[in-house]
Amino acid sequence: MIPVFIGATLLIFLMVNVMGDPIAGLCGDKQCDPATAAQLKKEFGLDKPVWQQYLTYMGNVFTGDFGTAFNGQKVTDLMSTAFPVTIRLTIVAILFEIVIGISLGVVTGLKRGRPVDTTVLLLTLVVISVPTFVTGLLLQLLLGVEWGWIKPSVSTEATFGELIVPGLVLASVSLAYVTRLTRTSIAENRRSDYVRTAVAKGLPRRRVIIRHLLRNSLIPVVTFIGTDIGALMGGAIVTERIFNIHGVGFQLYQGILRQNTQTVVGFVTVLVLVFLVANLLVDLLYAVLDPRIRYA
Repeated sequence: MIPVFIGATLLIFLMVNVMGDPIAGLCGDKQCDPATAAQLKKEFGLDKPVWQQYLTYMGNVFTGDFGTAFNGQKVTDLMSTAFPVTIRLTIVAILFEIVIGISLGVVTGLKRGRPVDTTVLLLTLVVISVPTFVTGLLLQLLLGVEWGWIKPSVSTEATFGELIVPGLVLASVSLAYVTRLTRTSIAENRRSDYVRTAVAKGLPRRRVIIRHLLRNSLIPVVTFIGTDIGALMGGAIVTERIFNIHGVGFQLYQGILRQNTQTVVGFVTVLVLVFLVANLLVDLLYAVLDPRIRYA
């Protein structure tokens, strides 16, 4: 985790600070005069060598200081308001993936080749083929504008009730992948020797499915969901823009638009940590799902 974290943050820092001119974003459409540009670079530490800027930034990160945005606001203050919203949105999306995706995958895997299997496969293919922003706009138009079931936009508090539809939109593509992945894994493991042995012993069908078939089939699904947590948090820009949610995606969009390097690097650094912790938890869950796996 340590080398991955250092490598990822270094790459992000170099891409943001070397490939663009953050000072130019402060002056808007007009070009900064040399004196003002030099003063701003000195104020934000941009006049130092890149390696020194990176070491200073990493040293501050370990103390909980992610720097100051160009508007004078602490990046940690932006995080304190943005991350709780996106975490709630991600929780809703993950619950949709687990409950609906795995349930549909188990049903279609056990009934492979039947009409219900074909129907679910066609529906998931349509969901995967349609871009997220199209799905979001359609649901917002139908459920919010035409039928009036929900509010077209989310309030600043972004409660769990308000995030149900945005969470479904955010999870739609991943939900389809979880369904197809679970279906394939269930269908393959049904023909395994350990399943046939359990059936031959006369064990109840429900116990065979839950204790034997499902546990082994969920290993690739858990891997996908674990890596998808960070992807959902970082990829919520489109969903948050559609439903006017002021979360991580909104702050990243504003930071990129205004070339606010401190905001972008700070938020992406936390997202890298989320990816790493999620993958660590997935590795630990392998031992829970498969009793043959043990960590010394």
